[in-house]
Amino acid sequence: MMIGTAGALAAGSALTQLGGVLGIAQAKDGKNEKWPWPYEKLDPAKTAEICYEEWYRVFCGCAVINSVFSQLKEKVGEPYASFPSDAFVFLEGGMVGWGTVCGSPAGANITANLIIGPRIAGSPVGHQIANDLMEWYGDADMPVFKPAKPRIAIDKIITTSSDSPLCHVSVGKWMEASGHPLKSAERKDRCARVAASTAYRLVELLNDWKDGKYETTASFSAVKEHGITGQQNCGECHDDVPSPPQPSQKS
Repeated sequence: MMIGTAGALAAGSALTQLGGVLGIAQAKDGKNEKWPWPYEKLDPAKTAEICYEEWYRVFCGCAVINSVFSQLKEKVGEPYASFPSDAFVFLEGGMVGWGTVCGSPAGANITANLIIGPRIAGSPVGHQIANDLMEWYGDADMPVFKPAKPRIAIDKIITTSSDSPLCHVSVGKWMEASGHPLKSAERKDRCARVAASTAYRLVELLNDWKDGKYETTASFSAVKEHGITGQQNCGECHDDVPSPPQPSQKS
């Protein structure tokens, strides 16, 4: 397949821009990344309001990322000014509609690891915050945040605890409790509020990290408890959950 001249130039420009952004996070030897990225404390409520509005443009995961990076673009500049946040729109619907991990915690985890750095670069806090957010998301009665100017007039929005970070579980439980179908305006606004709630919590954790008072709160570890990666309540939906083989016992 051939790409026209204009398309080739656009693609080349995009790759050059992304390469420049990623280059900001690389040391002179080209091997070790420079983390953390510069971070200024943000207002969680303001961030949540931005996220709520962004959901209606780019949906859950991308809205969470943009709610933080758009502010840091103004406060800090690079690397946020050139970062192509809209590329993460694929997180919607639990990854292009597949209903896997909800885009809200996924976007929050991407944000935390970009700012603080991944554990493989010696920055375990980004990984810990991601773990905290996954557990918090499953435990919280969602949505937590109430926008100042909601797009949908709802006297009392139904809240549900998913006990899972999975999109189809979170949305499915809420749909069952509320009676609103997937394509309803109420369900859409619920998910916008869930994204905003997650952005709020993310900024709380990032601000604690910035102040040097962050402490992890997550208690669940699938591998330690079950010997296999997974969430804490597979049995709620699945009767037959595979068990990992036990280590051989040598005499």
